[in-house]
Amino acid sequence: MSTNGQYDVIIIGSGAGGGTLARALAPTGKRILILERGGWLPQELENWDAEEVFVANRYVPTETWYDKDNKAFQPGVHYWVGGATKLYGAALYRLRKEDFGELKHYDGISPAWPIAYEDLEPFYTRAEQLYQVHGARGEDPTDPPASAPYPFPAVSHEPRIQKLHDDLARAGYHPFHSPNGVMLNEAQPEFSACIRCKDCDGFPCLLRAKSDAEMIGVRPALEHPNVSILTKAHVIKLNTDPSGRCVTEVIVEHDGEQSAYSADIVVVSCGAANSAKLLLQSANDRHPHGLANSSDQVGRNYMFHASVAILAVSKEPNPTKFQKTLGVNDFYFGMPAFEFPMGNIQMVGKSQAPMYKGEKPMQTKLAPMFSLKDIATHAVDFWLSTEDLPVADNRVTVERDGNIKLSYTPTNAVPKQKLYDKLKSMVNHLDLHEHLVDRSMYMKNDIEIGGVAHQAGTCRFGTDPQTSVLDTNCKAHELDNLYVVDTSFFPSIGAVNPALTAMANALRVGEHLRQRL
Repeated sequence: MSTNGQYDVIIIGSGAGGGTLARALAPTGKRILILERGGWLPQELENWDAEEVFVANRYVPTETWYDKDNKAFQPGVHYWVGGATKLYGAALYRLRKEDFGELKHYDGISPAWPIAYEDLEPFYTRAEQLYQVHGARGEDPTDPPASAPYPFPAVSHEPRIQKLHDDLARAGYHPFHSPNGVMLNEAQPEFSACIRCKDCDGFPCLLRAKSDAEMIGVRPALEHPNVSILTKAHVIKLNTDPSGRCVTEVIVEHDGEQSAYSADIVVVSCGAANSAKLLLQSANDRHPHGLANSSDQVGRNYMFHASVAILAVSKEPNPTKFQKTLGVNDFYFGMPAFEFPMGNIQMVGKSQAPMYKGEKPMQTKLAPMFSLKDIATHAVDFWLSTEDLPVADNRVTVERDGNIKLSYTPTNAVPKQKLYDKLKSMVNHLDLHEHLVDRSMYMKNDIEIGGVAHQAGTCRFGTDPQTSVLDTNCKAHELDNLYVVDTSFFPSIGAVNPALTAMANALRVGEHLRQRL
């Protein structure tokens, strides 16, 4: 096994956490190495081919995970420079202020964070500016206070979604323009990278006009001569010194060979499931149950939103291309007849006929493509997210064959159903047929846990080493130079997309590391 040079910082993973952190640290002049298990996502016509993306699973690895019953499934993970953000919908929401405190839910308690919203707020503002978020403050009554306006005006609604917005407002609700991270200039389209196409949410961007962690984080970081990246570099283990207090080697599989890298600071940013897997696989004499795991919390409290993607069939055609411009949070914390939080309603990318083939292959096998096209033409597509609660037994473990086992039982099924029923009752006022069809937006699998897009937990941060893995700076309690900077640190997940919180936290930890370096 070859040994490679000494770095100041090694960042393992280049998604919302790792990619953002690399950019934050790049100006320090310190030697930074990014290790990414995937390659550069190719810029190719297939980026915008729904058949390739949703049916052929072109950008999803052939990887096997197991559920709690040891049934194998293919997870909808994405290993690329930029991580999962390469195919995300770029909806960049802040958690609500209340999400940082303890909240009583139908199925239990959503715990308080060890930091307040106010601690993260300046970094939310910086992340919005960095990721070029388009939005409008003040439209959403649940919006937390902000120290600056959005850096760009909200993405306008196309006519059918504007009508939906007007119908919702007329019915007494508070629809708002959703915060979108796209490189769009509507005032001067001739200078705009983004063209508001239909192939954004769930697709890679052929024009590289989506504010993802590759374009905003990694590429600008690599313009600094002190930053380098090694792609197709799968980190399989972290070794420590004899005391167990310091990570001394990062063991990497690259081109069929193993090599070791070392750094003063090691940052794990592989996504909630894979970060936990790496720490568990790195067990040694000093850390017999996995690195940083004397609390037995590594891998536990796995959360991913109780989400359902829904299409409502409109009475009129819906020619919208860029549909993800509207959200409704009126029921985020409940409603008069139901006192518990219910969650977020937002639009999802406009559905296309081939997506149904990929999502529900058995149900659609016999459907002629023209009938699916007809549904797609009239579909108005919603994404409903209900908060999933942290449960100790919802956890990541590693099987003997080295694959991840995800033991998971959903929480908050009742509020999820309430949110669905509420949307259904609202549909009467919205010129939509009353029939709502479930869509499994991000997954080809019928298995619920296969769509791992909004995963969090597994290495929660806190002040007590007995009940958390990381301290408030996201440093492992038990190691002096190991940090975890992705959605693993979340003690709770809220009900909005987690990407912006991961980005903001990466900037917050970056500030701490700059002082430390």
